[in-house]
Parts: sequence; structure tokens; C-alpha cells
Amino acid sequence: MNAPYDGDRGQGAGGDGSSGGPPMPPGPGQVPLPPDPYLQDAYDRDPYRAQDLSAQDPVTEALYDRAAHPPPPPGTYQPPQPLYQQPPAAQYAPDPRIWAQTPPPEPDGPSRYLPYGDDAATTQFVGVDDLVTQASEHHEQPDAFAHLFRDQEGPAGSPAPSEPEPAPAPAPPKSGGRASGLLKSSAVMAAGTLVSRLTGFVRSLVITAALGAALLGDSFTIAYTLPTMIYILTVGGGLNSVFVPQLVRSMKDDEDGGEAYANRLLTLVMVALGVIVAIAVFAAPLLIHLMSSTIANDPAADNVATTFARYCLPTIFFMGVHVVMGQILNARGKFGAMMWTPVLNNIVMIFTFGMFIWVYGTSAESHMGVQTIPPEGVRLLGIGTLLGLVVQALAMIPYLREAGFRFRPRFDWKGHGLGKTVKLAKWTVLFVFANQAGVLVVTQLATAAGKASDRNGTGFLAYSNAQLIWGMPQAIITVSVMAALLPRISRAAHDDDPGAVRDDISQGLRNSAVAIVPVAFAFLALGVPMCTLLYSSSGTEAARSMGFILMAFALGLIPYSVQYVVLRGFYAYEDTRTPFYNTVIVAGVNAAASALCYAVLPAQWAVVGMAASYGLAYAVGVGIAWRRLRNRLGGDLDGAHVVRTYARLCLAAIPAAILGGGVGFALLRGLGEGAFGSLIALLCGGTVLMGVFFIAAKRMRIEEINGLVGMVRGRLGR
Repeated sequence: MNAPYDGDRGQGAGGDGSSGGPPMPPGPGQVPLPPDPYLQDAYDRDPYRAQDLSAQDPVTEALYDRAAHPPPPPGTYQPPQPLYQQPPAAQYAPDPRIWAQTPPPEPDGPSRYLPYGDDAATTQFVGVDDLVTQASEHHEQPDAFAHLFRDQEGPAGSPAPSEPEPAPAPAPPKSGGRASGLLKSSAVMAAGTLVSRLTGFVRSLVITAALGAALLGDSFTIAYTLPTMIYILTVGGGLNSVFVPQLVRSMKDDEDGGEAYANRLLTLVMVALGVIVAIAVFAAPLLIHLMSSTIANDPAADNVATTFARYCLPTIFFMGVHVVMGQILNARGKFGAMMWTPVLNNIVMIFTFGMFIWVYGTSAESHMGVQTIPPEGVRLLGIGTLLGLVVQALAMIPYLREAGFRFRPRFDWKGHGLGKTVKLAKWTVLFVFANQAGVLVVTQLATAAGKASDRNGTGFLAYSNAQLIWGMPQAIITVSVMAALLPRISRAAHDDDPGAVRDDISQGLRNSAVAIVPVAFAFLALGVPMCTLLYSSSGTEAARSMGFILMAFALGLIPYSVQYVVLRGFYAYEDTRTPFYNTVIVAGVNAAASALCYAVLPAQWAVVGMAASYGLAYAVGVGIAWRRLRNRLGGDLDGAHVVRTYARLCLAAIPAAILGGGVGFALLRGLGEGAFGSLIALLCGGTVLMGVFFIAAKRMRIEEINGLVGMVRGRLGR
């Protein structure tokens, strides 16, 4: 049956002559229909109507946002991989449950995989459809009930004005991330260590001026060195390297943030050190004989050295307390106190020896020796030395309170992880025992050579003074950088991320090499004017001898610094056995080579040969430690990058050392070896050396030098 014809409906389904499409204009005599509220805006929301798709690709614009992610500075972005090359094997197995897995964590600096230095931890990986949708400048949220709301309100109704949204909080200033925090921590520690080392130099100068560089100076130096050696042999090795990873783990895993573990550790160390001090003070004569039979066989020297030792040995307790407090602060991210408080010790000692010089005069004026030094003078120097370490340890307490740590003695040591720590520290104690065994051999041979040569500046005091200058760059640069990196390396090792451990060690090696390599060549070129300037109060002959010893030490600073960094990798994995075996080899080579120098060389040059043997021993140790750590990290230690950096720095430093050393030697010969001539020779020679080195390094385009210059210019706003 057919439906009747209806003129109003015969136009089509739309009732207006259309077939469901847009409404047509009404004809003559027809009443216009109201617009359909569901179709009137259907074609007004095209986000691409006003855009030229050929000029702007929304997908590319979303991926490469240069305003939010500026390109990295020159020299830091990894070059792109060549096309049609087999990609490297993935380190992490893909997860079949995830379609697009986030890549593994990237090291500090610009990323090698994400565009324009994106951070893998914050970058969101979304599909192409989402990127296209979000590319429009105009983001209007569709409201399915908007037309229904207008129909109910009627033509007079108007939506209530919405409350203005609160203004977004201003974005916090961008921080530099982990690299910025590392640089800041390293800068604080480097500044503290620099001031500490400078005041330590002044302390060394005052000690040498007061006691001279002969047998009396050697006697005090041995007594002053003895507490440090005993402390390192017993507790210090474990505290310095093993307990930092343990403190970090306790802060991360324990409910109280590791405070109970730190209290147990501090209590245990205080009890152990108290027992060690009592035994050491009682056995002081035996310890002096063990350190130097040459001094022990001289009754006057033995009496003075034993008296000094009994005043100095109680400092073992305060050394340990200071180190434990400093490691607790380091584990909490406070690095400055441990580097700044030794300045107080140096100030107290400088004041003490200054009073001695004020009362008795300098060694060159009084000609004081082991037979003529008064007991009151020995007592003054002994009490001042002990007081310096007491002040240094007590100065840590305000910093601990500021960090929120309160010391409460705890004797519940069993069952709280200290047994594991002591077990780990066992190999570190053996490590330092092997190291100090080599030092003991050198001490015996150096004091014997100094007495046999019958010249000032050829004994153990001269060796110690030259080593103090030589070790300053290591303490300021390498130790500061690695002290800030060690907690980070420990966390990466705890998370089983060998790639992060490798990158941090490579970064520590290359960043420290920028300063270590030119300073090592500067010691080789300008060692004599440096020592004649610093130790001129002890006499020209003694100061010149110290300069030759410093020149022999010079190039050994490079393997010594590398060895220090590489061993931190083993400590991060709680492997203390491998550093022990490595140090046994280093100590054995050092002792054997030093004994050979003592037997072959004349007495006045024997200590110079011992200083050269020190660097040779560490060069042997670096080769062994490097190979073992590379195997531990899966066969890759970024060796090509590190070796290339060191080789280029050495090539830049060789002509600089030749020219700077020539200028310094000529000025020293022309102006004399006094304080004025040494100062002019050191300033002019050092300026030439650093200028030539910088120009050569820039021409070689050494990456680390360019990064350092860029950072300095950025800080200066240029």
C-alpha cells in the first residue's frame, strides 16, 4: 500500500528539500526554519582550515619544540650515527607487554637519543594520533551537553559566568639537575680543600722554619705522621670508602633515614679508637723504632720523637670522630663541613709554632737540634698539635645539628648490618696496611739517607714537604669531584646500572684531567723556584733539594689521580678485595724501587729517586686496576674517550712545560734563588706555561677545555 502524498514532506528527509545535508535557502513564500542546534557548528571547528599543511607539519612541530628544548651548547652534542649502519645491541631486553618502551636512563648532559637534550625521565611517549590532536593552537574541550543546556534555558537564558581560574603559580627557576648539583658540591668542597691546603702549606712552612730540615725536623715529622698512619691502618681505610655506601643504603632503606645506623657506627668507632689510643701511647717507643731505626738509635732524637708521639697519638681518636661525622654529613648531601673544618686545625698549629718562633727564633737563628731543644718547647708544640685536632672534631657538631642528626650512644651493634660493614672493611684495612707498609719502607730509607748525606733537605721532612705540594691538586680537584660522585656511583651500583657507573667514572677522570695534567707538568718545569720560594727560611740548599724531589714526583700525579678514581668504582660495588690486591702490587713496586734507589744512587739523590718510584708504582697499579674494572662493567670503561683526552692534554702540556720551564730557569739564574727571584721566575714561567697550554688545547679542540671555558663564560654572563 502506498503512502499518501504529502507536499510538506516530499522534499526529502530533511523537510527542507535536502537529503540531510546543510539547509538550503528558502524559496519564495516559504517560512525559514530555525537552525538545527546540533548541526550549526559542525563545520566551524576545523583546526587546520587556517593552516598551510605544507608549511607547518604539526607532528614535527610537536616533536621538535626548540623553545622548550634549546639545542645543547657547541661541543657537547653527540654526532649523529652514519646511515646504513648496524645498530648496537640493546643493553636492556625489551618488555613484550609494552608497545613503546621508555629507553634506559641517560647520563648527565644532552641525550644521545632524544632530540635537543630531552630528559628521558620526563619525556612522555604518545601515539601519532595524540600528537596530531595536540598540535592545534586552539584547544577547546567539546561539551556534549552544551546544546541541551541552551535549549532548556531558552533565548533569554545565559550561562552563569564561570569563576575565574586562579593564576598559575610562577614556575620555579630551572635547576641544573644532577650535573649542576655535582658542580656545586664539588665547588664547595674544592674551595674548602683549597683553603685547607693553603693553610696546610703555611703550617708546613712554619714547622720547617721552627725546627729546620735536619734531624729535629725529621723527628717531629715522624711523630706527627705516626697517628695518621695508625688511624688509617686500623679504622680510617674502612671509614673513608666502605661506610659511605653503607650510610647511603641505610638512609634509603631504613625507616628512620639511617639515623640509628649512624649512631651505632659512631659509637663503635669511638670505643675502638679509645682502645687503640691507650695501646699506642703505651707502645710509643716501639712505634718510633718501627718508623725509623735511625732516629731510635740516636738517644737524643729518640727521646724527642717519643715525647712528641705521646702528645700526638691521642689525635687518632679525634681523627676518627671527625671522619665519621663528615661521612654522615656527606651521605645527607652536606659536603662542605668535612673540607672546611681542617682549616681550624691548621690555624691552631700555625699559632702554636708561631709562638715557638716568637720565643726561640727560627731554626736558622737558633740552630736548635735534638740535643738543645728545651722541654718547654716540646710541651708547647705537643699540646698545640693535640689541641688542633680537638677543635677540628668539635667543630663538626653544629653542622650535624643543622642536618637534623642527634648523636645518641648505641651499643646494640649485633644484627643491624655492622657485621657486614666490618667484613667489607676487613679488605680495606688490609688495603691500607699494604699501602702503609710501603710508606714505612720509604720512611726508614729516607731518614737513613738524610743522615748519611749530612745535608739539609735530603731526608724524610723534605720528602714530606714535596709530597704535600704535589698532593694539593689531587685533594682539591680529584678528591672533591669523586666525593660528590661517590654517593651517585653507589646508588647506580645498588640499582645494577653499570652504564651509569661507567659514565660517572669517565666523567670524573676527564673532568679532573683538565687540571691534573697541566699541573703535573708545571711541577716538572717549575719545581725548584716553587720550593725555593716556599721553603727559603730553611736555607737555599734545603729548598733546592726539595725542588728536585718535587720534580721527581711531578708526572706521577697523573697515574695517582687515575688510580684514585678507578678504585671508587670497586668501592661502589662493595668490592674491597680487588683494591687490596692492587695496592699490594703498588706498595711492592714502590718499596722495591725505593730500596734500589737507596742502594744505587748517592745519599743526597736517594730521596729524589724514591719520589720518582712513587709515580712509577702507581703507573703499574693503574694498568691492573683499569683492566679489572673494565671487566667488572662488562668490558667497556669508555677507554677510547678517556685515553684520547689524556693524550691530547699531554701533547698540549709538553711544549708549555718546555717554554715555561726555560723562562723560569733563566730568571732564576739571573735574579738568584732568593724569595724575590723565585717569585718572579714562578710567576713568569707559570704564565707562559698556562698560556701556551691553553692555546694548544684550544687548537686541538679538547672537548673538556671547551666545556670548561663555556661554563666560565656562562657564569660571567659573556
